[in-house]
Amino acid sequence: MTETLALRGSGLSLAYQGTPVVRDAGITLRPGRVTALVGPNGSGKSTLLRALARLHEPVSGSVRLGDDTSAFDLAPREFARKVTLLSQSRPTPSGVLVRDVVAYGRHPHRGRWRAGDAEGAAAVARAMDLTGTTAMADRPADELSGGELQRVWLATCLAQETGVLLLDEPTTFLDLRYQVELLDLVRDLADHHDVAIGVVLHDLDQAAAIADEVVLLHGGRIRAVGSPADVLTEALLTEAYGIRVEVTHDGATIRTRPVGRHSKSTV
Repeated sequence: MTETLALRGSGLSLAYQGTPVVRDAGITLRPGRVTALVGPNGSGKSTLLRALARLHEPVSGSVRLGDDTSAFDLAPREFARKVTLLSQSRPTPSGVLVRDVVAYGRHPHRGRWRAGDAEGAAAVARAMDLTGTTAMADRPADELSGGELQRVWLATCLAQETGVLLLDEPTTFLDLRYQVELLDLVRDLADHHDVAIGVVLHDLDQAAAIADEVVLLHGGRIRAVGSPADVLTEALLTEAYGIRVEVTHDGATIRTRPVGRHSKSTV
C-alpha cells in the first residue's frame, strides 16, 4: 500500500532579493510522523518551513498536498484548513484576551461575520487544555511572559485543527518544564491524532528525542535525511556545524555534545 503524503516540497530553490538561500531541497511530511529540520544558523531551515507554509514563494520547485494538489493553487482559507504554522515571532495583540487570541485559529472555519463554526468553542477549549493555557483565558495577552505567550500561540494553531502542523523553533522562550511538555504534545499529536509535523529545532537532543526523521541542512542544501541515528552522527554534525560534535548512544537515547577549546573531557 502506498503511504499517504500530507505535504511535500520537491526541488525547492528559495531566495531573498535574488540571493539564493535554499537550493534544490526536497522534503516530505507524512501523517503520524514528526520530521525535524536541524542545522546551523543560516542553513535555510526556517526558510524551507515557510515555503511549505506558502509564506515564501519558490524560485523553482513545488509544494504539494497529499492529493497532489499544488499548495499555491488553493484559496487561502482552504489551505489554512489543512496547514498551520507556528512562526518564530508574532505581534503581541494589545488588550486582547487569551481566549480571543486562541479563537483566531478558527478563522478558516468561519463564514462571514464569524458565523457557521459550530465546533469552534469546543476546539478552542480543547486547544487551551492541551497547552495548559485555560487558566490564562481571561488575561490580556500583552500581560503574559514570552513563554506564556508562546503557549497561547501554539493553542491558536491547535484550534485551527489542521492535518499538518509546522513549528519554527517552538521551544524558544520556554523553561524546561514547558519545553518537555510541548515536545510531548508534538509527539502525541503525531501518534494519537495522525498529524503530520515539521519542526525546526536548534537543540539536537530534542530532535533526537521526538523525531521519526531528521533533515540536516548545511549551506542551503539538504546534507542528510533519515532516522535520528543515521543523521545525527559525529561526522555529519562536525561537518555541518564546523566544530567537533561528539555523539553518544545510550540504548534508544542519542546525546550530542559540541567540543570547544575549554570543554571538559567526559571520559
